[in-house]
Amino acid sequence: MKPLVGISADRRLRGKHPSHGVGEKYIAAVAVGAAAVPVLIPALGAATDWDTLVERCDGFMFTGSESNVEPFHYGGPASEPGTLHDADRDATTLPLISRAVAAGIPVLAICRGFQEMNVAFGGTLWQRVHAVEGKLDHRENEAEPLDEQYGPAHDIEVEPGGWLERCGGVRRWRVNSLHSQGVQALAPGLEIEARAPDGLIEAFRVRDAATFAVGVQWHPEWKFQQDSFSLSLFAAFGAACRLHSSSR
Repeated sequence: MKPLVGISADRRLRGKHPSHGVGEKYIAAVAVGAAAVPVLIPALGAATDWDTLVERCDGFMFTGSESNVEPFHYGGPASEPGTLHDADRDATTLPLISRAVAAGIPVLAICRGFQEMNVAFGGTLWQRVHAVEGKLDHRENEAEPLDEQYGPAHDIEVEPGGWLERCGGVRRWRVNSLHSQGVQALAPGLEIEARAPDGLIEAFRVRDAATFAVGVQWHPEWKFQQDSFSLSLFAAFGAACRLHSSSR
């Protein structure tokens, strides 16, 4: 049987009704790229049964989102007016990330998920990277077509001898960039795997994790089948999930 991979959902209003949703690109990356069965994890906050999720799932993907982690979770200043938050997602994913890693379940965190992972382990975030002296503007131009928004934006420098270099087989790769927040202080226990040209952390792993526990700031799920680096990342995640499933 294929492994079961839980995918974090956002909680949003659709009309007047609260709804939980996951972008199809993440579902496809799990189903095809990782060769696993994707399962939606609703943002139920304190009502989440984390123990059952950890017991039943063979892996977790924490997705990107238009919303930002609320700054009180990492002791940051108040957000700029108009910033989109998702308190229910924060209350679901932050506890689940640490539980999953502690239980030895493979974790792949993307964009917002990457930022959540840093916060879950005690790190902090810049809320507006483009406003930080010496940093690039990592945001997309929302007026452009999607293919341009998700097109290659800058190179990343992969840490020599690190896990990501072994996985992808490259020291440099060109990635997309669609985020305003970024890692400020890296959490204890996380190991840097790649940086942007301005030094911003673009990938990390949990140093002492028993299995796959990796976060990336870019969006490898976008047209992953056309990108060898993305394919290798999802293949490695899927392999770790199958190994966990077979060990049950």
